[in-house]
Amino acid sequence: MATAAGASESSARSLAEQLALYADGLSFDDIDAETVARVKTHLIDTIGCGIGAFAERPVGICRDIALAVAGDATVIGTDRRSTADLAAFANCVAFRYLDFNDTYIGRFSVHPSDHIAACLAVAEVEGCSARELMTAIVIAYEVNCRLVDACDISTRGWDPTVMSPPAVALAAGKLMKLPADQLAHAVSIAMNDHIPMAQTRVQTLSDWKGLSDAEASRNAVFAAMLARGGLTGPAPIFEGKSGFFQQITGPATIDVDGFGGRGTEFRILRCSLKRYPAVIYTQTAIVAGIELAKQVGSLDRIAAIEIATTRRGLQRTASEPEKWAPETRDTADHSLPYITTRAMFDGDITNETFEPHMFRDPRIRAFMKKIIVSEDPTRTARQGASSPTRVTAILVDGQRISREVDYAPGFAKSPMSRVDLEKKFRGNVGKRWAEDEIEANLAALWDFERVGELSAFLGQLKVRCP
Repeated sequence: MATAAGASESSARSLAEQLALYADGLSFDDIDAETVARVKTHLIDTIGCGIGAFAERPVGICRDIALAVAGDATVIGTDRRSTADLAAFANCVAFRYLDFNDTYIGRFSVHPSDHIAACLAVAEVEGCSARELMTAIVIAYEVNCRLVDACDISTRGWDPTVMSPPAVALAAGKLMKLPADQLAHAVSIAMNDHIPMAQTRVQTLSDWKGLSDAEASRNAVFAAMLARGGLTGPAPIFEGKSGFFQQITGPATIDVDGFGGRGTEFRILRCSLKRYPAVIYTQTAIVAGIELAKQVGSLDRIAAIEIATTRRGLQRTASEPEKWAPETRDTADHSLPYITTRAMFDGDITNETFEPHMFRDPRIRAFMKKIIVSEDPTRTARQGASSPTRVTAILVDGQRISREVDYAPGFAKSPMSRVDLEKKFRGNVGKRWAEDEIEANLAALWDFERVGELSAFLGQLKVRCP
């Protein structure tokens, strides 16, 4: 067990060393059938999100930068390759950009499927099997989610992607077949110089909101490459006098012996898929808003709206003036008042919801002025695998109508069915692939552990209708 005090640095293993031993020791045979199935579910969802974002401007910019350098890792959606670190970067940008990929909610929320991009790139370059790739994905999820459970960054001004470098460094190093000592150095190198600030996710949000984790992945893959070459990293990176606990999170206790495997559930089983392309804290509000609007009928009957959310939900989606008058897509898809309004008016939230003419609609802006958002401590206390929300309409005649939702479709406690997952996948890729391509790729993904050469499979994901 590792603590911030680092109780006996001279005799006990550091946390980085414990994490390295965990990653080194985990094999595909340690992964239960339910977890294997969940890996395939998240892989399908993630690739669908990436293909769906193929034509987005920031995705294209990053893809072009990656393709300017030749290598052996496929830039997904093309038949061209770049280096492992740049392919990991470009592919992660695509996977993440629409804010439609999965989420894990612990002390704060993260998107562990962002790490799939790095795992795919490194596995292809290293000639790994599909089973080795799936094992690395499980490791990335496990480390990221367990760190989110244990560490608090909410008051210190750091971005949630601060937990990504150790997770990706271990997954990439595992695929490179690094020994445990080099895995620990990869963690240290990845973490020491790649700590992201939370300005990424406050005030007016920029393109970088969807790129921050991609940059973390790029750096972590490069760190693993450096460690393989024999470079050492600063240690102990977590427990040191100027280390991660001291500088970034404050005290934390992380029991690596309690990580997934050997009969213990893997954290990927507690991750949620998104029904709507918007920040996780708004997912339950969307459902509540749609249900409420159906009952109210004409929205002209509404004099005011009260939204009760969690502390984190308030902080991230409604505490700043920019969220009440969004001027960028990235701000709009993190705006609780805007998203709830659109859900009530349109009965859905889609990628088109975040087009500029949609969030600048005067009718929508006027309705948003009727909304008050506040923290409900009881909801904050219940936040775990969900972000519970209550939406209340006060009608012009004084009547109050409320809808409360704890778990949106796709949340870990309300999992998305195979039918719904495939529907979401087809909706994301339908403009990019022909029907026969969609069905062939879905079949291969559902049987992914038996996929042969990864390069051949990734080549099947080429976009023919950009």
